Amino acid sequence: MNHKAGIAVALLATALTVCADVKLPVLRAGGEVYTNVTVLGKSATDIYFTHARGMGNVKLKDLTPDLQKQFGYDPVKAGETARKQAEASAAYRREILTGKRAPSARAPGQAAEPGDIPVREIHARSFRNGPAPRLLVEKWLTAQPDYAGKFLLVDFWATWCGPCRRSIPKLNALHAKFKDRLVIVGLSDETESEVREMKSPGIDYYVAIDTTGTMKRAVEVRGIPHALLIDPNGIVRFEGHPGYLTPDAVAGLLAKYSP
Repeated sequence: MNHKAGIAVALLATALTVCADVKLPVLRAGGEVYTNVTVLGKSATDIYFTHARGMGNVKLKDLTPDLQKQFGYDPVKAGETARKQAEASAAYRREILTGKRAPSARAPGQAAEPGDIPVREIHARSFRNGPAPRLLVEKWLTAQPDYAGKFLLVDFWATWCGPCRRSIPKLNALHAKFKDRLVIVGLSDETESEVREMKSPGIDYYVAIDTTGTMKRAVEVRGIPHALLIDPNGIVRFEGHPGYLTPDAVAGLLAKYSP
């Protein structure tokens, strides 16, 4: 197992119900076939595993009945978990749009500077005006971008998240307007098949998956969509709901923080 997989195992051990020594020669789910599978852990909705091509996760509902029984699939519990995820995401968007949350406390040196975009409470760890976390990608579903010397916008999202999907056309517009200076990456912790199955809205910018949620945990994301705008020097200049990122606001940040 490589170093990245080792980190993922350690993270999973603290976040999931660990399924020690569960090995499967073949796993079929959601139209995908995985071989040489070692299950690392499970949640109410998914199992997480390594396989011959890397790491992945699949929905328990997509497993065969015998495997659903083996991993304790409870459709009622899984449905409730999915519902809570959707409700949390919707509530986050309402709070952002209505301004009903108080501004969050930030560590010294991380307060917004004059001319920056004012953002109310974020549902993640704050990195604003400090070094950005490293971009961690398990697999690119598009070409891998070269963002050296450019701004980088990382958007944490999921196909099941309504507010995330509604943000996609706005991010497409930012990609079209600023693509010479700004690289946008949509990062989902879902499987490749789940992301590719979403046909609408179409995504014009770069897309990647991180099925173990390694970067999501590093940023401590608790509500999506959540975006980080990183300047060419690796400093976070915006964090929060991507709905704040209007073309004028982004133009201002790019002008202010260009090297």
